[in-house]
Amino acid sequence: MSEYRPGDKVVLPPYGVGVVAGIAQRSVAGSDRAYYQVDFPGTRSKAYVPVEAPQTTRLRRALSPDQVNEILALLQEGRLPLPRQWAARHRKTTEILADGDPFRIATLAGQLRAWELEKGLPDLDRQALRRAMHLLAEEISQVLEITLDEARKLFEEAVGESLN
Repeated sequence: MSEYRPGDKVVLPPYGVGVVAGIAQRSVAGSDRAYYQVDFPGTRSKAYVPVEAPQTTRLRRALSPDQVNEILALLQEGRLPLPRQWAARHRKTTEILADGDPFRIATLAGQLRAWELEKGLPDLDRQALRRAMHLLAEEISQVLEITLDEARKLFEEAVGESLN
């Protein structure tokens, strides 16, 4: 039995939020295999993920609407011990963003946001914060079926100030 069904909203890092269109049979290296076909809304892009091992591509279910409040709370209160040395911190933030876990991304964004308010952010950290906020806004907009701007407004309401 399939873990994902047609119509399920999923996230495939680093490509973003997609919808499972169905299962397709594809021949690879001379053997037929089953793949989830993931279509990405607003584009003609699609990806094929092996049915027998979707975790190898980090495919996961998109957030549920009930989980959005947890994400908003992490944006406000999330704290993460990040290295003070910029190269080690950059490696860690890149790893978190590439991993695609929205709870880790929101925690990272919460920490970077706190630092930004406290002392300002160096360029690489500011870029990581923007990327984190974009990834979260993209997923939440798809889950709640709102625009990216409306998702960003939710974030601004959660943190109590305008986000750049």
